[in-house]
Amino acid sequence: MNGVMVVDKPQDFTSFDVVAVMRGLSKERKIGHTGTLDPMATGVLPLLLGRAAKAADLLPSTDKEYRAEFALGERYDTGDVTGALLETDAAAVSRERLEEALPAFQGEIWQVPPMYSAVSVGGKRLYQLARKGLEVERPARKVTISRLVLESYDQAARRGVLRVSCSKGTYIRTLIEDIAQAAGTVGTMCALRRTEACGFSVEEAVSLEQLRELAARGELSQVLRPVDSLFQEYPPVTVSGPQGERFKNGGGLDMGRLRLPRIALVEGTRFRVYGPEGEFLGLAGTDLAKGQLSFLKRFADSV
Repeated sequence: MNGVMVVDKPQDFTSFDVVAVMRGLSKERKIGHTGTLDPMATGVLPLLLGRAAKAADLLPSTDKEYRAEFALGERYDTGDVTGALLETDAAAVSRERLEEALPAFQGEIWQVPPMYSAVSVGGKRLYQLARKGLEVERPARKVTISRLVLESYDQAARRGVLRVSCSKGTYIRTLIEDIAQAAGTVGTMCALRRTEACGFSVEEAVSLEQLRELAARGELSQVLRPVDSLFQEYPPVTVSGPQGERFKNGGGLDMGRLRLPRIALVEGTRFRVYGPEGEFLGLAGTDLAKGQLSFLKRFADSV
């Protein structure tokens, strides 16, 4: 089975748990995912089955979107309510004060990864050190917050919901803690739902219950998306039969002999390459010095 399965990950499942379930349902051993979700988080988890697993290192850098519930006045060692309570604060925070804090966290910002994360420092996962009660210095990393909206806020309960669009590697737990600090208090994440990833929305995602039912009827393929659905932001180019065979063997394609879309070409511009019958062959990138599309990855059935 080859393609993309957009799963709606349930709470208390790790991303690897979902992969294990899908292996059992699809009988496909080669399955990868496009970015982990914490066990408490739910939402969009695209899985790459079969040949699609080769796409993991070539995915476009699309934003991820989240709906995050938060509470002010509490701080936990994990950055969310699954951990141990470290601190409380009774300070009242108005909606206006929260709104005033948000602009500083939009655009490019620096984040220090939380101790309870899979980031490696000195060859050790941070969460492994954190479980031993250790805390180490972590270098800050640059991330991009393209959209940050306070969707709702109950001032009396000091609870609310943020909508966040961000780059890969952004920690929403850390974002909430930092916003709370800027508003003059402490805060924590109560729930997280990823509503978009890799260009797929939560409305397109399929629950594990639905997948089990489809598998029982032998109909899993009905919700399996083609590999090229991962690369829709790359322009397409159709090649002839001989050109397709050359490409599948790893050869470059002369741009002067191709009907390329009318777009501005820069070094490395990526294309989806299709055969004359519409078969998705793979990805190519521009090599302007050689005047060709250079082979990047083949996804076709065979050479």
